[in-house]
Amino acid sequence: MERFYLITGDVDWIEKLVPHGVKLVQLRIKDQPETEVRRQVIKARDFCKAHSAQLIINDYWELALELSCDFIHLGQEDMDTADFTALRKAGIRFGLSTHDEAELDRALSHNPEYVALGPVYPTKLKKMKWAPQGLDRIRRWKQMVGETPLVAIGGLTPERLAGVFEAGADSAAVVTDILQAPDPVARTQEWAEACRL
Repeated sequence: MERFYLITGDVDWIEKLVPHGVKLVQLRIKDQPETEVRRQVIKARDFCKAHSAQLIINDYWELALELSCDFIHLGQEDMDTADFTALRKAGIRFGLSTHDEAELDRALSHNPEYVALGPVYPTKLKKMKWAPQGLDRIRRWKQMVGETPLVAIGGLTPERLAGVFEAGADSAAVVTDILQAPDPVARTQEWAEACRL
């Protein structure tokens, strides 16, 4: 699994940043009408294909099925309604969010492509009901997930990557550190370089 995992809320960011070393990117659209979501998913799917990047669609699993996207990410609430049988039948891979051991057990029961753990550090992205998990939790999760790749998310920066990878994360997901940087393209390049080390 790619060590550098970019998450953005708009296809425009994908077009701007993917050419600068991004091989794994999630499109996480919130609060948009379905026609806009569909437009962005199609555009992102085609752009990522042309740039040999793996696109992951957040939440919209039915749209992913319809539009032949091959990878989705689901939170715990989305798992309540997702048709895992239909996803498997269509060959769609999926990653699942976890925050505590009960959620991890539930996620692993679906044999996901990866399990995400967060927030590792305090995050500005959204109010979380979970305290920062820390590196010790990454170590514990890695023991529990076995061969399943582990994605760390939440408050990550290039400076924190060494500790995150040493603790056992296979991939580092980033949102605000790039999207809110003074120069998002330069920051993306920093991330790509840091994840290669």
